[in-house]
Amino acid sequence: MSELDRKAASVFAGKVVRKDLVRKVKVGANVPVFVLEYLLGRYCATDDSMAIEAGLRVVNSMLAENFVRPDEANKAQSFVREKGKHTLIDKLKVRYLSQDDKYWAEFVNFGHKYVHIPERYIRQFDRLLMGGIWAQVNIRHEFDEEARGKRSPFWIDEMQPIQLASFDLEEYRQCRREFTTDEWIDLLIRTVGMEPSHFDRRLKLLFLIRLIPLCEQNYNLVELGPRGTGKSFAYQEISPYVILLTGPTTVANLFYNLATGKMGLVGLWDAVAFDEVADLQNMQKEVVTTLKTYCESGTFARGKEALSGSASIALFGNTNQPVEVMVHSSHLFAPMPDVIREDMAFLDRVHFYLPGWEVPKMRIEFFTDHYGFVVDYLAEALRELRRHNFTEMIDHYFSLGSHLNARDVKAARKTVSGLIKLICPDGEIPREDMAELLDVALEGRRRVKEQLKKMGSFEYHKTSFSYIDNETRVERFVGVPEEGGRDLISIDPLDPGSVYTASVDDQGKVGLYRLEVGCSAGSGKLKLAGGIDSSMKNSIQRAFAYIQGNKVDMGVGRAFVTTDFYVEGIDLLSNRISCEVGVALIVAINSALKKHSALPALLILGDLSIQGNIKGVRSLAEPLQIGMDNGARRALIPIENKRHFLEVSADIVERVDPIFYGDPLTAAMKALGMN
Repeated sequence: MSELDRKAASVFAGKVVRKDLVRKVKVGANVPVFVLEYLLGRYCATDDSMAIEAGLRVVNSMLAENFVRPDEANKAQSFVREKGKHTLIDKLKVRYLSQDDKYWAEFVNFGHKYVHIPERYIRQFDRLLMGGIWAQVNIRHEFDEEARGKRSPFWIDEMQPIQLASFDLEEYRQCRREFTTDEWIDLLIRTVGMEPSHFDRRLKLLFLIRLIPLCEQNYNLVELGPRGTGKSFAYQEISPYVILLTGPTTVANLFYNLATGKMGLVGLWDAVAFDEVADLQNMQKEVVTTLKTYCESGTFARGKEALSGSASIALFGNTNQPVEVMVHSSHLFAPMPDVIREDMAFLDRVHFYLPGWEVPKMRIEFFTDHYGFVVDYLAEALRELRRHNFTEMIDHYFSLGSHLNARDVKAARKTVSGLIKLICPDGEIPREDMAELLDVALEGRRRVKEQLKKMGSFEYHKTSFSYIDNETRVERFVGVPEEGGRDLISIDPLDPGSVYTASVDDQGKVGLYRLEVGCSAGSGKLKLAGGIDSSMKNSIQRAFAYIQGNKVDMGVGRAFVTTDFYVEGIDLLSNRISCEVGVALIVAINSALKKHSALPALLILGDLSIQGNIKGVRSLAEPLQIGMDNGARRALIPIENKRHFLEVSADIVERVDPIFYGDPLTAAMKALGMN
């Protein structure tokens, strides 16, 4: 037995279990992990191999005799009738029927909805009325002769919930002090069945972040990554207080049913998780709208009532492309269903985006053979910690940077609070550990903001997240490993005929494109590639008509009439924002005909009217910010936008050199560096 196993078994006697035994029994039994660990902790809590083997036989025998499979419900009911009494392991729910003025118990697998239950159990275990609990139940068959309403022959004599009868948080905190931080993290990782020796520190923290919705109220988590990485395991097997949904739901089910007056899932469970989030494509828009409000404040309105809930929300989904492809061709929310993917206000409420592509697919060697907590004990600890608040702990050591708005600060604080509850439940955390947790928290929130910025909205441009040490006043900036699509604009010169251009629409969203012009022998015709929308097509045709009428003045007359031009616009942000590219096309055609590349890292702004007059952009700040964030170092700007340059932030002025022009020919010459 390892040192950590000995310490865990000694300090948490009776509250830890060998995880390899759980897997052995789990393979042949379709019951939740906390049910198995309850039985294993009861019959196999020893190091003696003979006693363990005997205990396993008892557990397997109990499951074979007492656990009811749903497809054997009628057989089980008949068995109880013939035998008179029997012990069952099943999920038990209770509901009150006013017409009978009576509580009725329902066995989920046993398949009977009308079972008599002593009312003392309902008072003792109120969760029977809120979704139900797994229990070991002694049931008897006896004809109901005195019933006034509905009759049922099944009676519960005794029941024992398969969960802790009580939990002492102070004892849990005191026992935590017996372990180092590294030992404690390893014990938590082993509790979820993984062997920590295979993972580095960062990956261990990512595993723990999956558990934050279980211990932090109203926490919003998203994890997208490859299949088979165990994204939803904690919500299926670790805690009886969370629910995992596998398809679309309704407002009545999730929030509040006006017809029945019953609270929905967010009021009954500690966390509500959506597995395979792409399957929510057909979910009603009203659900997303209500969920958007709930994720912001924990409240929602139904009918005349303003209601609240404390359940955290977790969204899990699969990616079908490598992260590098998503970063360069779209954004990291692309696997989401349309009803969510394009709703930036909803996505802005996500507190942490967990990079699922960093988590390896589960392999046999990753599973642990060591001791971990009985998951039900950990579930009770996490549930009790939901009552406590550590969001202000950051202020003891650090202050947050200027780029974090109110939602960013809230997200970072809640993530750090959740990690403190998991790693340091007593709230005593040293400066170095706090810095590590804050790094991770800011990274997860910045990943959300980077995608929103890529989707084209200028209001999300402040993503240089940082924190400042209160003692040294040193500021540390936190990035994201995949950098959210940086350097889409190359610092090296492009091939002749290729340029970068951008424009901003009336909603402040920016379209960023690479315009490519190919040439072949011909007679001066224009041919457009597919995928160019009507607005951009009109802009290209106006500019091409201008060149046709002024080709001699531009010095390309002979080359123009003997060449056909193929134009393609590549949407670098994949946000489908149309772009006015008139001036960019003039520069690109001149570049192609003169076989001269445009200036490196140049972003071209501006369009042409039908008479060839320069049309400025609506605003400079948004396209220059997006351009700078993606690698632009100089910008070709209409002279009429010069007055807007005063609205541009100081860091853009410092990093992006403006080049002003007043007519198309000047624009082409300056862009090619030939003026």
